[in-house]
Amino acid sequence: MDALEIARWQFGITTVYHFMMVPLTIGLGLVVAVMQTAWHRTGKTEYLRMTKFWGKLFLINFIMGVATGIVQEFQFGMAWSEYSRFVGDVFGAPLAMEALLAFFVESTFLGLWIFGWKLLRPGLHLTALWCAVIGSAVSAYFIIVANSWMQHPVGVTVVNGHPVMTDPWAVFTNNTALVAVPHTLLGALGVAGAFLLGISWYHLWQRRKDGIDTVGADGRVIPGQNPELPGRDRTDHRVWLRSLRIGAVVAMISFAGTSITGDIQGKLMFEQQPMKMAAAEAACHDGTSFSVLSVGDVGSKDCSNVAAVIEIPGLLSFLAKGDFTTNVKGVNSLQDQYKKAYGANVPNNPIYGDRAGQPVQYVPVMEVTYWGFRMMIGFGGLAALAAAVALYLTRKGTVPQARWLMRLAVIGILAPFGANAAGWIFTEMGRQPFVVAPNPAMAGSVDQVFMFTAAAVSPGVSAGEILTSLIVLTLIYAALMVVEVRLLWRYTRGGVASAMPELAEKHDGGEGTQSDDVLAFAY
Repeated sequence: MDALEIARWQFGITTVYHFMMVPLTIGLGLVVAVMQTAWHRTGKTEYLRMTKFWGKLFLINFIMGVATGIVQEFQFGMAWSEYSRFVGDVFGAPLAMEALLAFFVESTFLGLWIFGWKLLRPGLHLTALWCAVIGSAVSAYFIIVANSWMQHPVGVTVVNGHPVMTDPWAVFTNNTALVAVPHTLLGALGVAGAFLLGISWYHLWQRRKDGIDTVGADGRVIPGQNPELPGRDRTDHRVWLRSLRIGAVVAMISFAGTSITGDIQGKLMFEQQPMKMAAAEAACHDGTSFSVLSVGDVGSKDCSNVAAVIEIPGLLSFLAKGDFTTNVKGVNSLQDQYKKAYGANVPNNPIYGDRAGQPVQYVPVMEVTYWGFRMMIGFGGLAALAAAVALYLTRKGTVPQARWLMRLAVIGILAPFGANAAGWIFTEMGRQPFVVAPNPAMAGSVDQVFMFTAAAVSPGVSAGEILTSLIVLTLIYAALMVVEVRLLWRYTRGGVASAMPELAEKHDGGEGTQSDDVLAFAY
């Protein structure tokens, strides 16, 4: 057992799991805020129902995200103490601002929104939600600033072998962060869009299956209602149709936005981390062609057994430089360049353990970078295509009766989750063997900053201890996954009435003014 590899697995598993909640929280929060704004401005009942139903699912996901995110900060000190010691003077600032400023704003105003129904004036209540949503976006900004500094260190001076922040403005306006922030936020909107589309499709299909909605001779929907069930009326039909179409539009806008910001990111990566992008394309040799499909052993470190089957001439140059003729360096050329700049062997330092003096492998795991890059784009494209098809199929006011289409729409919720996860895995794994990647602009400078991942793990923690925590955390996170999925599925199947107990009370002959409706919404 190797402590470094186990620690990397632990951080990878917990981070990817946590990040499943993050984009849905950010994206769905914004959508719910827009829905409540529409209700506040128009007074239409369907927007109130949409706000409460999607808000309920938003809260479930938010709480799970908080619970799983706490572990991340402890790992920096417990499993990666050498990393924390090395970058603490820089990395600590954005993390502290995220926790002490953004997260407290987010959680405080979200609490006001949860418990403020009928207690706050409508305008103040809406403002509380918008403050919480803006807080979540600012929180994401600070986290991405910290991560972007690891990808592209700027604004520091080396003092006694450690980077010290000397230019906070450079750190917080790092061009890597300024592109990654909108890319991440747009990716979050894609998750929210598919979430709305899949669940709304299920409810529209269920209404047709139950005979509530029918289709006329012209193919247009005839909304009905079931007086025996609370909330299953004509307003309910408008809730799901508008939610579906909002979700589809959001998903399409998200894909267009992530494509633009992703292209900018790609050009920055070619400048800042050329090996990462070369590995993502399996570009073993210098050239201009983009590999649509390569075969062979893409895990080969010298690319000796990799052959491009389908190539697009000039596209790699366009992705890198914006033209079609620039010769882009491949993996083999970059290996020599990296060895000359950062050393051919791991430094002879006890902190590296058995790796001290061994040759440095500057090529990341190409199976991960190559397929991760394609999965990121592929899943995002599938979600956008599904959204366009959904807009077309629902143009007459409902969804087809085919069960397989409904199941496909529900399963399609996972596509943007997969795109987000693949994108982050590609970003982090492609940086290896560095935990703090070097800034090429500082090559040869006394202020040059980089750190090998092998030096970042805590020296006082044994492989057995990390393995134990890995197993325990994985089991706990698996249990939390079961809890979240069951809660989401339970309230999803319950429809609007599951988030609005007052509908059931009205249905039973009451006035719908129960005293505990706020707590019922929250819990």
